Amino acid sequence: QVQLVQSGGGLVQPGESLTLSCAVSGGTLSRYNMGWFRQAPGKPREFLAYIGWRDGSTGVADSVKGRFTISRDSGKNILYLQMNSLKVEDTGVYYCAGASGVLTVDARRYEYWGQGTQVTVSS
Repeated sequence: QVQLVQSGGGLVQPGESLTLSCAVSGGTLSRYNMGWFRQAPGKPREFLAYIGWRDGSTGVADSVKGRFTISRDSGKNILYLQMNSLKVEDTGVYYCAGASGVLTVDARRYEYWGQGTQVTVSS
């Protein structure tokens, strides 16, 4: 059974950086399409970025393009989300997710989810 365990997150000031990690167990990271999502209070879960298992191709949502970077360390089975120039509106619960199917921005297509980690951007 594939399990995703997240770490990182916390409280930062606007303009600062933060890195989230997602450790994969029970499976091989490089055999799954992986994504990052976030959910702000009262809002639906929002796609942020994905990375394809086959060739490591990435995609990033327009709302975070140029600030967020998704990457993976296949040797360590860890997925990362590097977040720079954080804004107050980036506040929310962040989730990593894995899909054995197509590479997609649709959260419903992801079968495996991390436990979520809170990111709060506030001065």
